[in-house]
Amino acid sequence: MFDVVIVGAGVIGGMLARQLSKYDLKICLLEKENDVAMGASKANSGIVHGGYDPEPGTLKAKLNAEGVQKLYDVADEIHAPYRKNGSFVCAFGTPEEEATVRELYERGLENGIPGLEILTGDEARVLEPALSPAASLVLNVTNAGIVCPYEMTVAAIGNAMDNGTELKVNFAVSDIKKEQDVFVVTSAGGEVVKGRYVVNCAGGYSDRVAAMVGDDFFKIIPRAGEYMLLDKNEGSRVSHTIFQVPSKDGKGILVSPTVDGNLLTGPTATVVESPEATSTTPAGLDAVARLAAKSVPSVNFRQVITSFSGVRASEKSGDFIICPAKSVENMIHVAAIDSPGLTCCVSIADYVIDLLREAGLAMAPRADWCPTRENPHAFREMSDEEKDAYIKEHPAYGKIVCRCETVSEGEIRDAIRRNPPACDIDGVKRRTRSGMGRCQGGFCMPYVMRLISEERGVAMESVTKNGKGSTPLIGKL
Repeated sequence: MFDVVIVGAGVIGGMLARQLSKYDLKICLLEKENDVAMGASKANSGIVHGGYDPEPGTLKAKLNAEGVQKLYDVADEIHAPYRKNGSFVCAFGTPEEEATVRELYERGLENGIPGLEILTGDEARVLEPALSPAASLVLNVTNAGIVCPYEMTVAAIGNAMDNGTELKVNFAVSDIKKEQDVFVVTSAGGEVVKGRYVVNCAGGYSDRVAAMVGDDFFKIIPRAGEYMLLDKNEGSRVSHTIFQVPSKDGKGILVSPTVDGNLLTGPTATVVESPEATSTTPAGLDAVARLAAKSVPSVNFRQVITSFSGVRASEKSGDFIICPAKSVENMIHVAAIDSPGLTCCVSIADYVIDLLREAGLAMAPRADWCPTRENPHAFREMSDEEKDAYIKEHPAYGKIVCRCETVSEGEIRDAIRRNPPACDIDGVKRRTRSGMGRCQGGFCMPYVMRLISEERGVAMESVTKNGKGSTPLIGKL
């Protein structure tokens, strides 16, 4: 019997588990996929939004304003990489766009966002020489940043698990029933988990989870965003995240460095039929390239190393839905967490904890709670002398597996062993960057598969790329 069962191991569910692990509670985190961060949390812009954009008075505005510093503070504790690089919101010569920039500035002041300033195009190009000559007025958002969304999720869940949270993957929730004061949560495979409280953090499927208890007051609108990722030799093209003025469909196409040194362009905003509709399209990628060039004309799209699409969970109200269930007691819905959801992950978790407390969940602080997590990237941050000394004690760190990203065997083995353990090839990729470089795993994947096979004690033929149905090998010759 668990005190709290959380459905969905994305960045919201994972951060909630981490924040709840401060208390003397039994917590279970359920995920339908083979690993954590498999929905929108693995495929988004990775932007820490400053808070100028949400409509004043909305939940998004409140949690964005509270969430920026909270995110940076927790990222420091759990060693999730981020950078405070700031962002630009650019108008391109039209009176309407320039009026929008001024409106966003005023809205940011109303939301209580510090460090906002309006720059002329020439002033902005002093800071960003590659910015288009057509940029005429720019909102400079100095508190904004970038983060790796899947590493944030992995780190939060790892810290939660180190503090006692139980994670169940391949647990696709098919039914939720309340028997007296206990929720009985059943998976598609027939496994059962029981809990006194349930929190629905199921992302694109949160409306379907809500319907299991009779709630139908919201409907998720899946909205796909296509991206192109460029090689690291384009990573210094800009230092800020460059936005265009937003539209009714979202914040528009951005050009941004990533925390790992690449350059990211995108996303589009297209309503799709399902949260699984993550295919890229020629039209979508053409739009990304064309609109990104409007902001930064010199981007060299011959350096694209991969493209991808992520589906974010939107809702017609345009605001987050974070509230108690209407049909049953002791269940909280956390739904429609689109942008700036990543920025708000810690403030959302704290908000949900307040709702759980109001619902009657007793939360006694734990004396033994550990807020920190071992830095998984400590080796790459060492000096050459420190690396030499470390390799003498740990020889596996001297064997480079991924040449593109300089990832060692020791780092991969640690990723398979550390909470939450990497169970497949893409899980290793998200934790170590093995396979993230120019060759996209073309050289290192067989070596990674062998290490997974050895560490998990399974045959090479059963090692998957990303869960059931994705085995690269079908047998031996």
